[in-house]
Amino acid sequence: MYLRNDQGFELASAVPGQGFGRGLAPSLSELSRADLLRDRTTRADFSRIDWVPDLGARIGSLDWWRGLATCTALCAATWMLSPGVKPLVGAVPTPLAGAEWEETRAQGIAPLAQGATTGRRMAANDLVAPLAQVPERPSVDLSATLGEGDSFDRALIRAGVGRTDAEAAAALVAQSVDPKAIPAGTRIALTLGRRADRTVARPLEKLDVRARFDLALSLTRGASGLMVARKPIAVDTTPLRIQGLVGSSLYRSARAAGVPGKAVESFIKAISTRLSIGRDVGAADRFDLIVARERAATGETRIGDLLFAGIDQGRRKVQLVRFAADAANADPDSDSGRGGWFDANGQTERRAVSGMPVLGRITSNFGWRMHPLLGFTRMHKGLDIGAPYGSPIHAMTDGVVAFAGRTGGYGNFVKLIHGGGMASGYGHMSRIAVASGTRVRAGQVIGYVGSTGMSTGPHLHWEVWKNGAAINPRSVSFASVAQLSGEKLRAFKAKVAQLLAVRIGN
Repeated sequence: MYLRNDQGFELASAVPGQGFGRGLAPSLSELSRADLLRDRTTRADFSRIDWVPDLGARIGSLDWWRGLATCTALCAATWMLSPGVKPLVGAVPTPLAGAEWEETRAQGIAPLAQGATTGRRMAANDLVAPLAQVPERPSVDLSATLGEGDSFDRALIRAGVGRTDAEAAAALVAQSVDPKAIPAGTRIALTLGRRADRTVARPLEKLDVRARFDLALSLTRGASGLMVARKPIAVDTTPLRIQGLVGSSLYRSARAAGVPGKAVESFIKAISTRLSIGRDVGAADRFDLIVARERAATGETRIGDLLFAGIDQGRRKVQLVRFAADAANADPDSDSGRGGWFDANGQTERRAVSGMPVLGRITSNFGWRMHPLLGFTRMHKGLDIGAPYGSPIHAMTDGVVAFAGRTGGYGNFVKLIHGGGMASGYGHMSRIAVASGTRVRAGQVIGYVGSTGMSTGPHLHWEVWKNGAAINPRSVSFASVAQLSGEKLRAFKAKVAQLLAVRIGN
């Protein structure tokens, strides 16, 4: 263990009793207390001085002027010590002139207001060789579109095909399908080849067209001329079946389930013949419908008519099937030709299109009245319905035209025989739209409102006879019930079973 005296440091001092290094330091008694106090005060005052005060506060005060002086001194010192920035001298390009300026201006991008000719032309130089004529492309790809009422060859000529080639192509297409049956809007892909002279049309080298949903045609030019190649397209005709809850809106629920708009409208129209959509159909009921569908192997899908309409209310089911009872004589282009709605038992109910054959108001009722022209009271055997001149008049139900022409005070008059001893007549027409001996369907237009015969203004005189006696038209229900039987009923049952076997969403 070493003691402090063992190191000998205390003895190294020239003054006895002092340690090493302390010989020159004066003692506290040698300093004046006044000098120490003055030194401490000076250092304290100097440290309290704010040399960089906020120049935005106390403007004009002593501290503010001191800060301004500090800022000025710092800026002056920075400016004096700065190395300085000298501009860099760059090479100035030689101004363009002549053809070089024209070429640069043609390729440059500049505002049109400053006379720019961007991309319009290139300035000529020594490397440009003038051509006698612009060379043509070896082939040109075009497309044509069939318009409404357009012919196939006329569409090709309009696209640039020569008349001879257009007529030859139309003749080849006609060998596979009637050109008039090709729907409007069909696009035709064309390829025109090289021509020997500019004064003649380019020859047709290739043509592709979707002639039918299940058939595509391709025309190519060979050694002997144009040749046609048929390309059948496989089509799946499985119907589409969709079910769902009615919810708050039958239309919106069916549309949300993926049913096309026209199919939903047909569904509601069919169901409304048996149920009131607003009163009888509830939110918890389920709708069930089947629409015709065609799916091509190329990926296209085509939706057809509504085939089945059903409502499942738990305790009650309404199932309606579209069936053409007289398919042999039906017109496929008409709504009636596509068939009527029969329930699952093969029974259908046909109703009048509306309560009256024309949209208007009743101006004279059935019964005794004062005749407006003759001036005496006599029996009015029908209803007078006031309507604008030229309004269409509809048949209330199916029938055969027994008479269509002008007769006495009725003017232009049409009489329909409906069967079961019922007949109806429509008078004062401005124009007749049917001929005697023809069959009309419910809702078909048979004429137009006029004021012919003994009439005081445009209106329809509507009469109804039962077993030859005139009755009040408002007392007659024009709903009729038809029942299938025999071979037609068996065919209908087979169709119902086929439709009900369709899986949902398939």
